[in-house]
Amino acid sequence: MLRDGKYAAWFRTPRGQGTGVVDLIDGRISGSDSFFTYGGSYHVDELRFTAVLTVKRHTEGSPSVFGPDEVEVDLSGAWSGAVATCSGTAKEAPDVNFEATLIYCQEEAPAADARGAVVKLKADKLPRGFDSRSRQRHPFTPPNAPPSWKPPTP
Repeated sequence: MLRDGKYAAWFRTPRGQGTGVVDLIDGRISGSDSFFTYGGSYHVDELRFTAVLTVKRHTEGSPSVFGPDEVEVDLSGAWSGAVATCSGTAKEAPDVNFEATLIYCQEEAPAADARGAVVKLKADKLPRGFDSRSRQRHPFTPPNAPPSWKPPTP
């Protein structure tokens, strides 16, 4: 069964390819990449699914793999285990064949390293006040002022 959750998406057309992240939850699609957002819906029928995906540009940059920046794509596909594949075309670019592969992302919490998780602060090792490594500066001293520079007197 196509699981609800986050998927890594790889997609391509004859015009180019790209990657993104897609969430499939209760028949709804949402996701994005660096330049486009995705939204839409999907329907599951045993081992096959259909989807309508709307793609819109959110940031200037690389050209769309379809040509136009806003398209609606009709998709059909199948899945096996944690991988789903689909293909289709956009109404705005019917001559451009689109293919996508979705890989389910298992979100496991990383194991905590007990020794690396806590850092003990040794306050007695911190410098106390000014020493030979630091000196007070007048608040109006330019950052790159030579040592001979003196602040103006009023």
